[in-house]
Amino acid sequence: MMPSGERLLSWRELDEPGQRRMWWGQLWHDVCLLRVRYQLPVRCRWWEDQIQVETLAALAAWVWRYDCGEWDDPPGKLSLLFELERIEPLLRDGRDPFQPEADRAAFEAYLERFEAPGRTRVSNPIDKGPLT
Repeated sequence: MMPSGERLLSWRELDEPGQRRMWWGQLWHDVCLLRVRYQLPVRCRWWEDQIQVETLAALAAWVWRYDCGEWDDPPGKLSLLFELERIEPLLRDGRDPFQPEADRAAFEAYLERFEAPGRTRVSNPIDKGPLT
């Protein structure tokens, strides 16, 4: 999240490892809430799939704009709800369902690579692109 309260859709815009970690932490929180609120079929290790990360970040930002009162547009909110069905297939990649309590350690280990001492560049095993 940016200081102004605006949601960033990607961690790639952030320069500092601590900022990236905060972005990922906010997304974790959002995914946990969205999963329950909208009964999303989120799978374990979603954070390793860039399509799922981008989908969840965009959905979280969209929902946040309604929840915080930035947007007050009933037809737009209905559009969001109708889009959930189209989003679901993007989240189904993976065998096991996401279980926040069980998956937190793997998520934290993934994030540790962002802050590894002496490392300025960390590769994402999924898209082979740099994380910094």
